Amino acid sequence: MDTRQAHPRVMQGVRRRDLLKAGLAAGVTLSVWPLHRPQVLWAEESGPPKRGGILRVWGSDPPHFDPHLILNAKTHNALSFVHSTLVRHTVGPEVSPGTFMVEPHLAERWEALDDTTYVFYLRKGVTWHNRPPVNGRELVAEDVKFTFDRFRAETGNAARYLLESVDRIEVVDRYTVKFLLKEPYVWLVDVLANPIMWIIAPEVVQQFGDLKRAESAIGTGPFLLERYEPNVKTVFKRNPDYFRQGQPYVDGVEWVVVEDASAALAMYRSGQLDCGPASWWSVRQEDLESVHKTHPHLKFQDFLSTVSHAIYMRTDQAPFNDVRVRRAISHAIDRQAIIEAVWIRGEPTPAISRGLAEWSPRIDELGAGAKYYQHDPQEARRLLTEAGMPKGFKTHMVTTGGFGGGRLVTDAAQLAQRYLKEVGIEAEIKIQEYGAYMATTDKGKFDGMAFAPVSNAWEPDSVLYGLYAPDQLRNRGHVNDPKLTAMLKEQRRTKDREARKQLIFDLQRYIAVQQYYVYLYCAGFTGSWYPYVKNYAPNTTYDYGGRSAALWLDR
Repeated sequence: MDTRQAHPRVMQGVRRRDLLKAGLAAGVTLSVWPLHRPQVLWAEESGPPKRGGILRVWGSDPPHFDPHLILNAKTHNALSFVHSTLVRHTVGPEVSPGTFMVEPHLAERWEALDDTTYVFYLRKGVTWHNRPPVNGRELVAEDVKFTFDRFRAETGNAARYLLESVDRIEVVDRYTVKFLLKEPYVWLVDVLANPIMWIIAPEVVQQFGDLKRAESAIGTGPFLLERYEPNVKTVFKRNPDYFRQGQPYVDGVEWVVVEDASAALAMYRSGQLDCGPASWWSVRQEDLESVHKTHPHLKFQDFLSTVSHAIYMRTDQAPFNDVRVRRAISHAIDRQAIIEAVWIRGEPTPAISRGLAEWSPRIDELGAGAKYYQHDPQEARRLLTEAGMPKGFKTHMVTTGGFGGGRLVTDAAQLAQRYLKEVGIEAEIKIQEYGAYMATTDKGKFDGMAFAPVSNAWEPDSVLYGLYAPDQLRNRGHVNDPKLTAMLKEQRRTKDREARKQLIFDLQRYIAVQQYYVYLYCAGFTGSWYPYVKNYAPNTTYDYGGRSAALWLDR
């Protein structure tokens, strides 16, 4: 099957750095390439599973390993190899990127007895990793209760709001656990599938105190953590007692940290990495043409990221508490030009990334708020004058290169800085070390503005409620809007899916008018892998471990 994409001629000779140096050359339309979809399902060409081999892939170094003390992709990516969730998003080549179907995992089934009572029935015979202090004992309902009691009790857990509707969790019997809610919460099962809801063992917490150290990464997942070398690699080996029959097919995974993009690409070209050398195991857009030429046999699949990028501000402080200033910032930014110059592919996005298309309206569907997505420097200056700042103002904008996009994020921030300056806003860029950024700016501890990816959406509630509900750790912009809060709570209890979708679209229309966060774009990615990697296709969840367990190597 030929999965190569025919690239438009506009690609010839055009490079991201050239565009940056040229000050955003006009007329480049790379970001509107149609996304490539394979003509047939990858599963049709996989053949029967084969066991053995080591999967060597691009990875990242986690700040630490405690799932309840950080809401960070790098941590949860690594934990996905060793942990499991009650329910999960289906993995495999039949799943189109950006779709997240919920299926049983540690729970073999579940049922809603009424609007506020959910019962989960655990698989019998699931065992913890055969390591101290759990030593391969059976997973039981008490473990589930312990996990989510800790999840809800940890004040430093930025995702705690996801289960704030839960009143209590009860153990019915050894293999049955009941969630009793304070009020209806229609997203409960969906958020329990989010790849941050790892089930942990009480003995491990008792032994280690917190779970920040690598040796505490002991779960029920498909792999065991064999060796952790900070900023070098994490080595996982096959869990022979994994409860999903036959998996993992590979003997182990080497999760290799390669910060230099050129070095990572060279490793992929030479076969030292089995899948793409960047985020989501992709090939960077600026490298695609040459990789297609030199390695035409590789597999490629395009998709939009479910991560949205934005400028966020302290909306509880002047001048950002003035909606005219926020709208001026939005008008100042040429989103399409930044996409073309830095990311090459992507799409301007509302509050929910366009990669999660079911819950994300197009910009032209945002009603009155759509106009604020237009690059209009004159209107930006008019709004600033109306707000009493005809000469603009000075501030600073925090960012970091520690995200998966690396320097692409800081390049984009610099272009945004240039656009802001054109309307009179002088934003001094402050580049933070990644750990410092996560400990401060990501938790809303900053002044002025910040430029970064702000969310990954597998369902809309976790993004919207986290970023906009008052007093939430994820509410980096310190937004407090009673009308918006009421809308958020209403969609959480609306059972009819179409009615809920309308509410979520209305929410995003209101958000577009208020511009509490100036949403910019979601990037376009091209996943890639060698043909011998079977039963695999990319998706934008942190569950690299689940995808790795389901694939096999035929070489």
